[in-house]
Amino acid sequence: MHEDRRLAVLRAIVEDYVSTQEPVGSKSLVERHRLGVSPATVRNDMAALEEEGLIAQPHTSAGRIPTDKGYRLFVDRLTTLKPMSTAERRAISSFLEGAHDLDDVIGRSVRLLAQLTQQVAIVQYPTLARSTVRHIEVVALTPSRLLLVLILSTGRVEQRLVELTEELDDDGVADLRTRLNRAAMGERITDAVSALAALPDQSGHAMPTSLVVAALVEAMSNHRSDERVVVGGTSNLARFGEGFETSIRPMLEALEEHVVLLKLLGEATSASHITVRIGAEGPYQELSRTSVVATGYGPDEEPVGSLGVVGPTRMDYPGSMTAVRAVARYVSTILDDSRS
Repeated sequence: MHEDRRLAVLRAIVEDYVSTQEPVGSKSLVERHRLGVSPATVRNDMAALEEEGLIAQPHTSAGRIPTDKGYRLFVDRLTTLKPMSTAERRAISSFLEGAHDLDDVIGRSVRLLAQLTQQVAIVQYPTLARSTVRHIEVVALTPSRLLLVLILSTGRVEQRLVELTEELDDDGVADLRTRLNRAAMGERITDAVSALAALPDQSGHAMPTSLVVAALVEAMSNHRSDERVVVGGTSNLARFGEGFETSIRPMLEALEEHVVLLKLLGEATSASHITVRIGAEGPYQELSRTSVVATGYGPDEEPVGSLGVVGPTRMDYPGSMTAVRAVARYVSTILDDSRS
């Protein structure tokens, strides 16, 4: 009973501090929340919470603020997330479904996340390793020059030009296209690479096939683009308020390094689980006053990338978690639809 009441007091302190950015006193807690106990009892509960390291007194005022440990307990004890309203869901759906290609989906997602949460949003491009081959198109620009278009399950497109050492007629191009797709279509990247590698020996056009396969294998191994990350909402840094000034510069520096951003998204590799890392739980000491809310996204609940938000530890965790989950689900649905 005492534990439930103290958790209710902690929850009220977190909500008020996030809302007001001011230390919270027992009097305001009693006035704003129906805790069903006297101010004296609330003061005793606050003293117990402080002793447990869940709240702290920042200066000599009577108010208290949550600690990282307090935020952690608050997040861990969240039983449900507030569902988005029908209007909010409709707005997200119409905004994202208006995207016409993968770049547009990623760009819209990051703007939407930043707008919904008022935090800095990060969206990772789908990774090659988790993709499957949807189609390989071969276009003859001239009899000795081919354009290869590799289309992946995530909507990602890789293009390569191949200069042949011998000419290939229309029938040869059509045969090559058929054999490439028969070998690779629907396969995971690693399996597709293996299947394509066996192709040159199966044709009378060994040299053109070999050159085309080499170009496709290189395209499938282009892991540089796996580190592509899009950031939005950096202007929200100015809204993070008093007490966050010393964290703005390391945040700006982090936002310029994609490797750092990928590490911030960290273990958000599940499309059904939201990861919340608070303060010093994150990978960088200089960002110990920030928190990250992230999740994976991908068709059929198979994560192909991550997305999330970064903000001060006093962020609205339930709201941020709801927004991150909703955007990830819509992106997953769009990618799933693009495969059919």
